[in-house]
Amino acid sequence: MNSNEAESVAIVGAGLVGSLLALGLKRRGYAVAIYERRPDPRAKGVIGGRSINLALSDRGLLGLAAAGVTDAVERVAVPMPGRRMHAKDGTTVFMPYGLAGEAIRSVSRGGLNLKLMELCAEVGIPLHFDHACDDVDLASTTLRFTTPTGKVTVQPGAIAGADGAFSAVRRPFMRLDRFDYSQDYLPHGYKELTIPAGTDGASLLDRQALHIWPRSAFMLIALPNLDGSFTCTLFLGFDSEPGFAGLDDVTSGRAFFAEHFGDALALMPDFDEQWAQNPVASLVTVRCSPWVRQRTFLIGDASHAIVPFFGQGMNAGFEDCRVLFDALDADGRHTVDALVDLLPAWSQARKPDADAIATLALENFVEMRDKVGSPAFRFRKAVEAAFARACPDDITPAYTMVTFRPRLGYAEALRRSRAQDVVLDELCAHHRVKAFVEGDADAAADADAAFQAAAASLRPAALTST
Repeated sequence: MNSNEAESVAIVGAGLVGSLLALGLKRRGYAVAIYERRPDPRAKGVIGGRSINLALSDRGLLGLAAAGVTDAVERVAVPMPGRRMHAKDGTTVFMPYGLAGEAIRSVSRGGLNLKLMELCAEVGIPLHFDHACDDVDLASTTLRFTTPTGKVTVQPGAIAGADGAFSAVRRPFMRLDRFDYSQDYLPHGYKELTIPAGTDGASLLDRQALHIWPRSAFMLIALPNLDGSFTCTLFLGFDSEPGFAGLDDVTSGRAFFAEHFGDALALMPDFDEQWAQNPVASLVTVRCSPWVRQRTFLIGDASHAIVPFFGQGMNAGFEDCRVLFDALDADGRHTVDALVDLLPAWSQARKPDADAIATLALENFVEMRDKVGSPAFRFRKAVEAAFARACPDDITPAYTMVTFRPRLGYAEALRRSRAQDVVLDELCAHHRVKAFVEGDADAAADADAAFQAAAASLRPAALTST
């Protein structure tokens, strides 16, 4: 081991979180190197793994800012100020996300990953591709890789495992005493499809929205891309009825789409080819603890993989990085030893938030597939939004807390949303509130004045402790 290695940080995984972690550490004066099992996507033109689009929210933007790369990433993102629900008869309803015009951003996983890798290369971070991690010796902080040209051993000052839900760096953690680990698969999987752009790159759907086709036990979503196309993802049970197991050929897949997503099918001229070629993938939640052993730590999906239904997987990983960068900046030493010293407190602070967003993501799956198409759900959302305006110190929608309040921890957002749910149930059942929307659920959106007048008597005092 030479002195340069001893003063460096080796990051295993060149994905979104690994690349951002490298950029942030490099900006703070660290010597960093990235090791990735896949080939170089800049040469191959592809990103391995799934290309499902991602929703970049304020938490992720805060992480990007801490690494100094916000502007470059914003250029590959498409703003989405709301969701548009598609009923089976083809009618749609638009629901804004934020309270004051906030928007999430649609980004291509592959496109964003390429951009972050390019930024790493621009600032001189070595990117070692085709390096499959065989083993991590935690006691000696040693990495061993297999490459196309033979075995490679690296002994850095610290190791970051940013290599995803099935992390190789995590394997030696699991052989140690008092390491908790669980993985839980949903009975649902997903298949990705594409709605191409129209003539001259025109979008065939509303480009300012995340589109949802909720169908109770399953759903289709679509996110816009810069080129006018939409990346669609079907979430469906593996063995349910209907389910992927029974849709194993183009004929059955087309019939299923024609019945449940006819308007989307009409926009996919190459549906048959896509259905036949695109794979079905699984959805897993990973929880583990502790994230730190000696001078090696886990970050992002390697420590807390979640399902994508709150759009927070990437954002939570970027927040891991941002919280670590903040701790390093507050410490001020910016040495490898300082990083190692800060890791236990960092991981203990992040663990409750990681568990909370895993819970919220699972719950939001039920909301997206079962509830968003319901008039009663839209009424509840209208009540929530109106009282959030009338009593902003007491009620903030859970989605707003998670997506647009990046300094509020996920665990605190979950706690507050639980308290608010009790109060919202009471508000929705109150005769004065019901009177505002009697016979017309959509009227609730225009009842601000009436809600303001009622706020004093209905003000949810039970929430003042939040």
